[in-house]
Amino acid sequence: MLTETSYNRTRVVAYAEAWAMKRNPNYLNFDNIGGDCTNFASQCIFAGSGVMNYTPVMGWYYNSSQDRTASWSGVQYLANFLLSNTGAGPYAAETAQERLEIGDIIQLGRNEQEFYHTLVVTRIVGGTILICSHSYNAYMRPLNTYAYEAIRFLHMQGVRKVS
Repeated sequence: MLTETSYNRTRVVAYAEAWAMKRNPNYLNFDNIGGDCTNFASQCIFAGSGVMNYTPVMGWYYNSSQDRTASWSGVQYLANFLLSNTGAGPYAAETAQERLEIGDIIQLGRNEQEFYHTLVVTRIVGGTILICSHSYNAYMRPLNTYAYEAIRFLHMQGVRKVS
């Protein structure tokens, strides 16, 4: 049976701030194998959810560099998981920029079918969205300093855990 639990946005931000400019040695660094941005975002999401989804192939989990799902470190795979997850773990819905909250996820793309970068919202100050990310390390970088052709905003709605 699944029960709803809250997504702890404060923990997401604390984790993002602590690890934005360095790598947590408990996770593989993906910088030299496609980029570390979604791995970092997944770590942040896990800090705020505390629940992984161990469904083979289509779940969202990381046990080791050899035991993980594509959704943990792949931009499109993470979006697919968050937007369609009806099982254990975090879930999200696409939203408008003005509805973002801290702890939410932003993805940048070349077009609406090819997204390449994942960012974590860590502050919103006077309408300015500040993010933390990996691959190109960023700590409280304004979203409006990025160049991109497409953007999507993923509002984290909650977490389900097995009880």
